[in-house]
Amino acid sequence: MKRTAQRRVGDRVPALAAAAAAVVCLLPGGTAVAGETDGEIDKAGSSPADTVAATDETCATSLPDSFWRAPVDKLPVHPNSARYVSSIGSSVPLHPDFGSGLSDGEPFGIPITVSDEKLPETKVTLDYADESDKTGYRIPQDAKIENGPASEGDRHVVVWDRDLCKSYELWNAKQEGDNAWHAGGGAVFDLTTNDLRPDGWTSADAAGLAILPGLVRHEEAESGHIDHAIRVTVPRSDRSHVWPARHQAGTAADPSLPPMGLRLRLKDSVDTSTMGPQAKAVAEALKKYGAIVADNGSAWFITGEENPGWDNAQLDALKAVKGSDFEAVDASGLQRSPDSGAVETK
Repeated sequence: MKRTAQRRVGDRVPALAAAAAAVVCLLPGGTAVAGETDGEIDKAGSSPADTVAATDETCATSLPDSFWRAPVDKLPVHPNSARYVSSIGSSVPLHPDFGSGLSDGEPFGIPITVSDEKLPETKVTLDYADESDKTGYRIPQDAKIENGPASEGDRHVVVWDRDLCKSYELWNAKQEGDNAWHAGGGAVFDLTTNDLRPDGWTSADAAGLAILPGLVRHEEAESGHIDHAIRVTVPRSDRSHVWPARHQAGTAADPSLPPMGLRLRLKDSVDTSTMGPQAKAVAEALKKYGAIVADNGSAWFITGEENPGWDNAQLDALKAVKGSDFEAVDASGLQRSPDSGAVETK
């Protein structure tokens, strides 16, 4: 999906604009096409270096007691569930905003740049520095930008530094020579803690959360098991946020709209038995761990990494799921502390 960088609504920070939902369909012979137009998917092969290496559990993307890894399949349905789902779009299909190949000549998904070596600190200048981390970034020279370096979309940069066990995340990022970047906003996340950003602060996501832990990664889907919640966007959100989110970007003060941080889950009644293994792993994760409203964008767009290993035909099966197949859950009972992402143990 392509979005255009804009100012965020609320708290003096940029907004990630909604875009028209991309269309993915199958042509005769099983060729997958995705994009806002009838762009052709280029499935030219990529080298193994372009794929994310297998997870090093000494530096996982989130801790075992993080809200990202908390099951929500047994939590009570939120009393406002029906209104939330209706406002997002009951008849709108689920859309995996990631895959292999190209869409309209650009890669799609959010690339994860993995770094396993000590790097010098990167100079990052920011448009909205008051709610961004100004220092502490160590970004490789070859770090990838969402949708490619010529993109006019969100241009996220996500670096998984497994040496220091941190995630460096930029929004609307542009490289400015050797070891220097400019971005609309940015955040440094220490993956060894459950600390949340200061309340009221955004990140590279409107909700003020890390992007890396909420991305569907190819290697985990290929294994058949995704053990965390997934990042999802909604067209309009309320001017409020709920734990674990730290920031709102609402278009209106409207209790029928979902707040940032809302947890949604796929209903257990949804049949996943005919889905291919990649799609089934995603759907089952949405049942057990759910999705977290992280930004404004197209309805029911879940995000994953850019990776040549995705089978677009398998992922297309997820579009059979509709908004009405989801329900909002009351996740307030998971909270241990307002400023921590750790969940309460029962």
